[in-house]
Amino acid sequence: MFYSSIFLPKKIRYDVFILYGFVRKADNLVDTMPQDKEGFYKFRQNYEQAKNGIKTGDIVIDSFVELAKRKNFDPKWTEAFLDSMEMDLTKKTYYTLDETLEYVYGAAEVIGLYMVNILNLDKKLYIYARYLGRALQFINTIRDIAEDLEFGRSYIPLSDLDHYKLESLDYEYTKQHPERFSSFIKGQIARYSHWQEMAEKGYKYIPKRYLISVKTASDMYNWTAEQILKKPFIVYEWKVKPRIIKILTNIVKNLIDPTIQKTKLFSNNVLVQLQQHIIEQIEQ
Repeated sequence: MFYSSIFLPKKIRYDVFILYGFVRKADNLVDTMPQDKEGFYKFRQNYEQAKNGIKTGDIVIDSFVELAKRKNFDPKWTEAFLDSMEMDLTKKTYYTLDETLEYVYGAAEVIGLYMVNILNLDKKLYIYARYLGRALQFINTIRDIAEDLEFGRSYIPLSDLDHYKLESLDYEYTKQHPERFSSFIKGQIARYSHWQEMAEKGYKYIPKRYLISVKTASDMYNWTAEQILKKPFIVYEWKVKPRIIKILTNIVKNLIDPTIQKTKLFSNNVLVQLQQHIIEQIEQ
């Protein structure tokens, strides 16, 4: 999120914008209607060219390759990212959680890995960065259920629908089975919450000057999860995003003390139910 990065040092903020420009350009090619297949494959070809030391003339790609070399990005991270973007061109259905996580690794977890290197943090943060990327991507997946259906795709594994006895996520179907859908959403939020809690174990290793930005972004995704949990069918009504004033207020709070525990996201009663969902998912 742009507003959560404004307190990063200027040089690091510049590097983050280079990274954002690269991933956003690739994502835009596959996430528009109609998708630009030719443009994406040309983008990937140009990246390979630049990686091999040949300037492409595309400032987004050339700048990213320079950043990758300077910050010692593992080339496999970028391959995974581009593979996931390509999956958006070729794959519409995910049958198992493992399939979904294969996509999520390239689409989001590697972004966390990039950020660890950009911020010059200890590599022991890699695992926490992956969990954070996974959690944030997953809450986006829940938030964007209706939008993804318009593209004819769904990242939610079909095994999850089977678990909650849902035949479809189409609104016309789920509105006829509101209890099943609400239980399904609760289970998805439980999974997100588990991964988010795993990510937050790494906060203690992040310097305060960086933690302000990291925690602000996480807090806003927690807020998004809370809104969806309160009203599951909101995902069909609008794209849940915090307003700018909400983000800025949270930044101020984190400027005072970014190390405080996250705002309690769930009531005790709901938390117990969510924990039970987590246990059920792990046991399956």
